[in-house]
Amino acid sequence: MNKKTQPVLAMILKGYPRISETFISNEIRLLEQRGVKIHIISMRKPRENFTHKSISEIKAEVSYLPSTLEGCLEELFGSADMDAGLKDKRYGIDSAFTSRIDNIWKVYKDSGSEASFKHMLQAEFIVEKILPGSDIFHFHAHFAHSPCSVARDASRLSGLPFSFTAHAKDIYTQKPEKITAKISEAKFAVTCTGYNCDYLQSIAPEGKPIHKVYHGIDLKLFSSDKKYTSSAPYEIFTVARFTAKKGLPTVFKALKKLDEKGIDFSYKIVGDGDEREETLALIDKLGLSEKCTWLGAKPHEEVLDLYRKADLFTLGCEIAENGDRDGIPNVLAESMAMSVPVVTTTVSGIPELVESGRTGLLVEPGDHEAMADAMERILTDQELRKSVIPAAKERVHEIFDNRYWINKLADVYEIYGIKAGS
Repeated sequence: MNKKTQPVLAMILKGYPRISETFISNEIRLLEQRGVKIHIISMRKPRENFTHKSISEIKAEVSYLPSTLEGCLEELFGSADMDAGLKDKRYGIDSAFTSRIDNIWKVYKDSGSEASFKHMLQAEFIVEKILPGSDIFHFHAHFAHSPCSVARDASRLSGLPFSFTAHAKDIYTQKPEKITAKISEAKFAVTCTGYNCDYLQSIAPEGKPIHKVYHGIDLKLFSSDKKYTSSAPYEIFTVARFTAKKGLPTVFKALKKLDEKGIDFSYKIVGDGDEREETLALIDKLGLSEKCTWLGAKPHEEVLDLYRKADLFTLGCEIAENGDRDGIPNVLAESMAMSVPVVTTTVSGIPELVESGRTGLLVEPGDHEAMADAMERILTDQELRKSVIPAAKERVHEIFDNRYWINKLADVYEIYGIKAGS
């Protein structure tokens, strides 16, 4: 097939690139290597001032949507007036344009939601500004909330099919009926854990399969032959966004217990987020400031060096009040691949990767005393380390190789007619 006419898969993302979403950039990069031509459509511009090196390997064209309601109206109709589309000179003359604007207004009147209105306008932007001459033939959204809404709306306005990948927060902070409706309209749906798959299948319309495709990690990048044994002072490490579902207060309270037991350690945390200040304040409150260091967000190259120095990786994953929860945090797999044992919780899909006592240690969410005991055990029991660390690495290689899973995802795409170009 001539590359100029090769069908293009549009990936609709919340933001691109995002330092915390390497699983998406890796997916795009590996799909491109398989021959799929991709056009990235991002709902907002990047917020970080750096990216991982792997982003430079992505060849996809990137288009950014107006990120505000006013911006959508201005870009589309030259006015921020809410009635701008109805006043456009094309309205009533161009039947396709008129039909789309009527659909946009119907959504707004039916939902009464500015967010829904904005998503429809962003979809109209795709139809007017991005689709012409693009050879886009299918929309795929990452996350079942706003990116999927935009993909669905672009599908409604253009007649092109859409699909989506559901992850974590986007599943459990929406009303089930909203996800059911999206599944029913989508050509297919994908999710990244068996836990998610079971839930989505339970609310999906009959006959609509949900495809489980783990994210996986780059096992060439995350590889280490460091020694299995450890000695004080121990290095404890976390990579996480500062958000409730990561359970960082549980981790900090567990560290306090270790300190009270006289265990000599230092703790480093990489990441950022909206709840950073209030979360880090707990470290001061617990009197751990001299033992704990926040390093901010870091690129892969620096995180790899921190893994190499760590004796233990820990996360306190839990279900937040709004229902938000992790799937399987990739950082757990990264740690295991880097010969760093993990202590975390039983939440969501984590037990699919971490089998307590064999490939890591699991405790119930919120139980900082149990977490402290598990930390002490994995740090000091050298025989346990010699058993757990190689078993964990083997487990990651067995079920979390991203090259294996990207081929599985490409196979799913091909079922629905999304094929690599020749």
